[in-house]
Amino acid sequence: MKFLFGIIVAFALAISGTDALAQISDPNVAVNKAGRQRMLSQRIAKAYFQIGQQVDIDRSKKILDSSVAVFDRQLVELKNYAPTPEIKATYQKLETSWLAYKDLLLGTAPSPENGRKVLELSEEVLALAHQGTVQLEKHSASNAARLVNISGRQRMLSQRMAKFYQARAWGVADDKSTAQFDKARKEFTDALQELLAAPANTPQVKDSLELVKQQWFFFENALGQKSGADKRPQLAVATTSERILEEMEGVVGLYEKMPK
Repeated sequence: MKFLFGIIVAFALAISGTDALAQISDPNVAVNKAGRQRMLSQRIAKAYFQIGQQVDIDRSKKILDSSVAVFDRQLVELKNYAPTPEIKATYQKLETSWLAYKDLLLGTAPSPENGRKVLELSEEVLALAHQGTVQLEKHSASNAARLVNISGRQRMLSQRMAKFYQARAWGVADDKSTAQFDKARKEFTDALQELLAAPANTPQVKDSLELVKQQWFFFENALGQKSGADKRPQLAVATTSERILEEMEGVVGLYEKMPK
């Protein structure tokens, strides 16, 4: 338990940084933060569903609160950085969707009725966050930014799989959830192979990706368990999804530091 708490604290510090609000000046940093918004949209819903089920509730609340705070701050940073009118318009749309999403998340205690709305809005916020990430990657026109985007998307896919698992366990999944879960699983596996084979990988990146492979083994096993009334499978998914996320954050950080 103490180990998992340490992961959550360390991860929160890693993604929040030391400044209350940072000015983005590097394209790779912009793509990383934009991609992190995708992940947070899914991680927030996952945490909400875990709270609704009373799964690891204290840590799930910390994850929800810290993720909302980081999303808020990075949205301001990305709006300020947006280098073209088209990208700025994307982040203005994202802000509108985010405010509706946040109101639903923080307005009342989690309920199955609101859970179905959270699932729907998490998809809307994700779509716009992804649009902004792709636009920023294209604007940077660098191979490093492409690797930041691909590896950053792995963060999102890990939380997306956990989100659909917890939605299904809580009984709030829609008729598209199973297909979307399977798609995310395949995309994660395919992208991991692509990253492992990337010619630009340094020895440090290769070592970090090997750690991701190890965590994927545990996470995938947890995802394969049928949810139950004792909530142990749900707890296993909650725990392993955070561990693989932490490892992927490290990989993205290494790609972010690569030459443009």
